[in-house]
Amino acid sequence: MMTTPRPHDLLWLTDRDALEGITEEWVASQWRPALPVVVRRDVNREGRIPIGVRGMRRDQRAGGWANAAKVKRVVSPEALASHDVLVRSPFVSMPPVQGAIQLALREWPWAWGITGSAGYALATEVPVLHADSDLDLLIRCPERVAREALAEWQQIIGRLLCRADTQIETPRGAFALAEWLREGRVLLKTSGGPQLVSDPWAFEGEA
Repeated sequence: MMTTPRPHDLLWLTDRDALEGITEEWVASQWRPALPVVVRRDVNREGRIPIGVRGMRRDQRAGGWANAAKVKRVVSPEALASHDVLVRSPFVSMPPVQGAIQLALREWPWAWGITGSAGYALATEVPVLHADSDLDLLIRCPERVAREALAEWQQIIGRLLCRADTQIETPRGAFALAEWLREGRVLLKTSGGPQLVSDPWAFEGEA
């Protein structure tokens, strides 16, 4: 049984009819079912998954919905952070992949994955990754994590050969790690919209 897709998961769909609510003209010429779409954060409508389609250019992003019954494959960001996946990639020599390999060689107390252009390139071998591309990272933290532990991760990614940014995923939503460590408060991305919070793990009404 296929698990429920989560934000940042990559989905492969059975056909073009699986896409709904997308009107951008470039999608018709650039997207095909052999390419994945990415799950975005939004409120699910019945039987539909909020997704985004990626084009070859940075400004080509289209949001819409996918028919859940037409999802044939799901790849998580965590699966793309596997050492075997990284070293076998045709982009292995590029700084973002080299940086991810350095992280994969260490033991971490949490599940982490690769999103953004690096994740898309690793999953598809489509050349959207460049030597100066960022390495976008995701850490799933269903339970509260000590600030000191995440600060150590931040220090390590700050020494990689490329710019790296980390989003932390909590049961409430996701936030930028660097911003939280720097400010103490952060804009939490939730399915109902952004919220400014000091504790990204606390639900409304909690002390």
